[in-house]
Amino acid sequence: MKKKLILMAVSLTAILSFAACKKTDVVGDASITSFEKVLNQVGDKVSEDTTNGGYSLSAPDGSVRFIWSKDYSQSSGYDVMLELPVFPFIDAGLDTSKLPEGMLDGEKIIVGKSLGDNTITYEGDATPLAAYEQIVTLYRDSIKYHAALDHYGVDLGGGNMFEWAKDMTKNDKDIVYVLNPQPFIDAGVDPSKVAGWVFAKVETMDENGKKIEVDKFLKPFELDGKQ
Repeated sequence: MKKKLILMAVSLTAILSFAACKKTDVVGDASITSFEKVLNQVGDKVSEDTTNGGYSLSAPDGSVRFIWSKDYSQSSGYDVMLELPVFPFIDAGLDTSKLPEGMLDGEKIIVGKSLGDNTITYEGDATPLAAYEQIVTLYRDSIKYHAALDHYGVDLGGGNMFEWAKDMTKNDKDIVYVLNPQPFIDAGVDPSKVAGWVFAKVETMDENGKKIEVDKFLKPFELDGKQ
């Protein structure tokens, strides 16, 4: 009987610890709430992407898209990615033959990563928000908080990100598409001459939690009529 009581106590402790961990995922939970507000704000800029088996969120000027899968078992490429035209980089000196393999797809640049091969089951119909929630649930390490800009974001691998404001009413950078400039620089690009992209140093944290500055290409947008 004593052994059973000990096992019950251990099990109860484990359950309570697990529940506490779930309740304290402030970043994950708040990222869902804020992402929903962004989706509501952008209107028809978010749509189903049948080519990649998911959804896309286009920039207000249509120059770049953030794409995320709704079922990783059916994804033929990346599960989260950015898609953008190559021509602004060619105009800034890009030699496309020097880009990393797989980065150039016809007239488009693709950067992203695969998350897994999970078959996703939804309660009801799949939606853009529900598909994002699957990233938070299954691949929590891919969700980041950028303190310097007060943004949440999806890590796309290789120093690339898609970010959005924690609170759009207090931020003039509501959504930001973020590229690692180094592969472009290595392929001949003059980073100061890429039309439509800001080349800037961004404050972030290294793996030890120390503040550092890194070079990034940024394409920020303030969304109209936000509430």
